[in-house]
Amino acid sequence: MATTPDARERGTYLAVVDYGAGNVQSVVNALEAIHANAVLTSDPDVVRHAAGIIVPGVGAAQDTIANLERAGLVEPVLEVIRADVPYLGICMGMQALMTLSEENGGQPCLDVIPGRVRLIETSLPVPHMGWNDITFSETGRDHPILDGISDGSPFYFVHSFHCVPDDPTWQMATSEYDGVIVAMLGRGNLICTQFHPEKSGSAGLRMLSNFARIVAAGGVQAMVPVTAAVSPESVR
Repeated sequence: MATTPDARERGTYLAVVDYGAGNVQSVVNALEAIHANAVLTSDPDVVRHAAGIIVPGVGAAQDTIANLERAGLVEPVLEVIRADVPYLGICMGMQALMTLSEENGGQPCLDVIPGRVRLIETSLPVPHMGWNDITFSETGRDHPILDGISDGSPFYFVHSFHCVPDDPTWQMATSEYDGVIVAMLGRGNLICTQFHPEKSGSAGLRMLSNFARIVAAGGVQAMVPVTAAVSPESVR
C-alpha cells in the first residue's frame, strides 16, 4: 500500500475507507496484488482529498451507518460522491448508499441512490453465500469497470439483504438467486457491487484493476475501453 498521502493533494492515491468493517484486509491484499497506489485510512481529510475511494463492508446496515458517523466519515464520503470522484462501494458500501435498509426494523441510509435494501425472499438458504454468475444490464454493458470481463462471469457473494432501486436504470448487473437480484449499481464514477471482487479470483482482480485505472485516469470519462476478456495474465 502507499504511504499516507498529503491530504491537501488529490490525484495521486486511492483511499480504502476503514470504518471498522470486517473485510478490509482482503481488499488491501487484493489491491497490493495488482500494485494499486492505495492507502488504508480512517482519516476524513485523507478520504476527502483522495483521487478515488473504496468503501468495503460486511455486517449490518445499522452498524455500518453508526460506524461511519462515529468516525466522522459520512460527510467526506458524500463530498467525494458529489464531486464525481470515482467511488467503489462493496457489499455494505453499496447498501449504505440506498435511502433505507429494512434491516433491524428500518435503518435510514445515505440516500444517494433512491430505493430500499430488502431481505432476500427465497426458499433457498439465506444468507446467499457463494459463486454466482452476473448478467450485464444496459447501464453496465459498456462501462469501463467491466472492461475485459465477460458477461456471465462468476463472482463471490455473501449477503442476506439486497438493493431494490426505485429507478431500474441504476442497475449495472444482475444475478439469479431464486429470482433476480441486483449485483451491481451505478452510473459514471459511482460504482457499487453486492458481491466481493476481492474474493472473486481473476475476474474480481480485473475489476479492481479497472477501478484503479479509472482513478488514475481521473474518471470514467477519460477511459479508453479494453476489449479483451479477463484472464489471469490480464489483471495488472
